[in-house]
Amino acid sequence: MCLAIFSLNRLPDWPLIIAANRDELHTRPTLSAAPWEGAAHILGGRDLEAGGTWLGMTLSGRIALLTNYREPTPRKFDAPSRGLLTENYLRGDHTARGYAQSVHQDSSLYNGFNLLVGDHRELWYCSNRSATPPQQLTTGVFGLSNAVLDSPWPKVLRTRNALEHHLRDVTSPSAEVLFSILQDTTAAAEHELPDTGVGLAREKILGSPFITDPRYGTRCTTIILQHVDGKAIFLERRYNPLGQIEGLTRWEIDTQQQKILA
Repeated sequence: MCLAIFSLNRLPDWPLIIAANRDELHTRPTLSAAPWEGAAHILGGRDLEAGGTWLGMTLSGRIALLTNYREPTPRKFDAPSRGLLTENYLRGDHTARGYAQSVHQDSSLYNGFNLLVGDHRELWYCSNRSATPPQQLTTGVFGLSNAVLDSPWPKVLRTRNALEHHLRDVTSPSAEVLFSILQDTTAAAEHELPDTGVGLAREKILGSPFITDPRYGTRCTTIILQHVDGKAIFLERRYNPLGQIEGLTRWEIDTQQQKILA
């Protein structure tokens, strides 16, 4: 997962809204979002190479989202899979606060990551590349890519501002508007791009919200909308290496009854 925008308590009837792009090698083996085999209370995609997921939720409304931290330092090849940080939260019963604090204590074991855990009542953020300890997020609109929360990367600012603008004029979020925000292929100006050690040519490819590249690009967009009455909508739109839509899945969930409605 490489770009996520989300709001917390900005719309009275929709306390949590998440829209996120997963950018990855097109050859990396992946399962599309679905109830997990052997853990049908978890809904999300699966990384078949290293395990875990980039974004998932449970039928009770627990949510976990992960992005990698892009940096020039060499990756530790013996580090645990970061995808397990999300999976362990979804499988467990820890509070979001307790889990974030536990992850923070062992965070040096992992390569760079950003992690969100919680539900529509509380959301916690932690990163092993931030000087700030785990923090609870309250009301607001936020953006997260491959640096710490709300880093002013062009694609983070553009999409976060677009979400802010959309929510200013509605009482219910539009999934189609959210999809369109994250399908933005606008390139950032060179002087606006971050320097994360991958070189200017690569920064330009990675600089748009939606990445179209034959080797590495946006594989899917996931939207989660949680209503105050306990209902939730989970959508996943999948793309081929040309950036063309190749599939869409939609679920409606009752988090109070902990079951899929449709």
